[in-house]
Amino acid sequence: MQKIETFVKRMNRLGINVKLIANYPWIYLDEINGIKVKEKYMAKHGFTLAFSGVKLDESSKFTDTRAIFKLIRKYVCR
Repeated sequence: MQKIETFVKRMNRLGINVKLIANYPWIYLDEINGIKVKEKYMAKHGFTLAFSGVKLDESSKFTDTRAIFKLIRKYVCR
């Protein structure tokens, strides 16, 4: 979860507020700057940001960072 927390903090420093929701092991990007994300990526229910580690010692794994930042740019540059 450290990677996810770092990601959220860095986005906040850039003035981008992200809201995440989780349905273990998926972590979805729910809102960007208060705008609900409508796109779906690697799931039927939302845009998958990362997958939680299955074991306690495993870290979270981001999906495609290029797709994540492309989506963030789309919502921020509106």
